[in-house]
Amino acid sequence: MNVLVINCGSSSLKYQLVDMKDESVLVKGLVERIGIEGARIKHETTGKEEVIIEEPMKDHKKALELVLDAVIDKDYGAIKSMDEIGAVGHRVVHGGEVFSGSVIIDEKVMQALEDCIELAPLHNPPNIMGIEACKALMPETPMVGVFDTAFHQTIPAENYIYPLPYKYYEDYKVRRYGFHGTSHKYVSKRAAEILNKDIKDLNIVTCHLGNGSSVTAVEGGKSIDTSMGFTPLEGLVMGTRSGDIDPAIIPFIMEKENIDFHEVNNILNKKSGVLGISGISSDFRDLEIAANEGNERAKLALDVFCNRVTKYIAAYSAQMCSIDVLVFTAGIGENSDTIREGICDGLECLNIIIDPELNKTRGKEAIISKNIGGVTIMVIPTNEELMIARDTLNLVKNI
Repeated sequence: MNVLVINCGSSSLKYQLVDMKDESVLVKGLVERIGIEGARIKHETTGKEEVIIEEPMKDHKKALELVLDAVIDKDYGAIKSMDEIGAVGHRVVHGGEVFSGSVIIDEKVMQALEDCIELAPLHNPPNIMGIEACKALMPETPMVGVFDTAFHQTIPAENYIYPLPYKYYEDYKVRRYGFHGTSHKYVSKRAAEILNKDIKDLNIVTCHLGNGSSVTAVEGGKSIDTSMGFTPLEGLVMGTRSGDIDPAIIPFIMEKENIDFHEVNNILNKKSGVLGISGISSDFRDLEIAANEGNERAKLALDVFCNRVTKYIAAYSAQMCSIDVLVFTAGIGENSDTIREGICDGLECLNIIIDPELNKTRGKEAIISKNIGGVTIMVIPTNEELMIARDTLNLVKNI
């Protein structure tokens, strides 16, 4: 079966067509500037050169029409007709408490997604638009929703309840949800496969480090705690997000700067993190270059980031009573040896000891720990699209 994986943003759309016989990628692409002037598709069929398709796209339905046309195009497509697409898997950011796993999308599921919009107002609406567009274009093809929050629904109440009046949880579902769940699920399972061990016997800490970053404690294959919370703002210092801060800072800044909540919320989400500390960039590559050239604030931003990740790794190791595997993934985790080394520096007390030579790796699976019987440190490129395709196949194969 061929599974089409769709990941919709507000003005973008990523897609892959995966042949589930061998999990090979037949087609992948990115649609940019949907509803904006200059819309285009970067489309690549395996074994062929990338094609750029520039055409106006007023909405996600038009974007998906062009994507499907490209997938079956006789010159740069991979299949002959849409009948060769057996199912569509959709990435959905927020499933609230309703979904603890992936589901076949029906009217009840669509209503639940609508109900979750207030929990993810920037993410769920475009996810829903993508699903509705696919249903209109492929009404007979089964659709599956795969949720970023689902993997974290195994977190126990003592880790997801906030110390606020309990009525806010009862009335408004204010609690820790966690994000990047599909990525954390994939790399933890992949770590067990590489080590040829049963994931039920492993305590794993997974570090998804990119412009948005999170750390998760995976005990016996289940998420028991994660750094992101009610929103993706909580937890680690990130590219532009503050992560954990004293909440009393918010009214303090509002009063001092004479700004309203919307402005301070924008500051916390878009002007803070390593960008705010460094004053240079939210891109960690820029910061590493600047730090190497002697920029002290760039160095401070990287040190603060590494320190926060180190704290979460140590805390989750203690929560599980031990740690067997530490995994780095996503853009920074997969590609920055200096940041991985900075994070592991000081964790020797937990037998987390990185090998400087093995650590000189980028973008590929590798074991980078010293072979002294300590914690296995691994780099594993994430593959959320494959995880979505697998979940989709498992749900639709018996329909």
